[in-house]
Amino acid sequence: MSSSSALVGTVMSDVEVNITVSVDGFVTGPDPGPAQGLGAGGEPLHDWLSHDEGRRLSAATFAAAGAVVTSRTVYDLTGGWGADGLYRMPVFVVTHRPSPTVRKGDTTFTFVEGVPAAISAAIAAAAGKDVHVMGGASIARQVLSAGLATRLRLHVAPMLLGAGTPLFNGAPPARLTHLETVDTPFATHITYSCA
Repeated sequence: MSSSSALVGTVMSDVEVNITVSVDGFVTGPDPGPAQGLGAGGEPLHDWLSHDEGRRLSAATFAAAGAVVTSRTVYDLTGGWGADGLYRMPVFVVTHRPSPTVRKGDTTFTFVEGVPAAISAAIAAAAGKDVHVMGGASIARQVLSAGLATRLRLHVAPMLLGAGTPLFNGAPPARLTHLETVDTPFATHITYSCA
């Protein structure tokens, strides 16, 4: 049994770290910030989402999900994903700055201190559906390092950034089992089991 399913007893949610990365392992280019959320030169990382194949993959991921976990930095950089909150499901924002819950349309943003608490709350809210961990890199590493992920899905963009925010910097060694590879013109989507 994975650590994530053990958190809430018999409810069996898969916790999937799902993130886009360059071939050289960066999830942003250099200097990410409010004016350039994916850093200098990082915008093409998500080109795969602008095409039919990528939109279908993303829609399937969110259709299977019952909750999302993200970081306070990502929440702040996106402005909480606009007026409707985008996700239409519970989102748990890992933070060291507690804040009241924010509701935008059908999306609720609950601010939680610490990754284990956020994953546990997301599993409970997902009610048997998947928990989608969408980053940033620090949250993804913490979930993987704590053994809370059951799957890792990498969307590998065909680009070299040379610098930026590394995905696996400081992550402990881990053995993964390959589950699936889907090739699209703008990314290679690789899914691994972490269990």
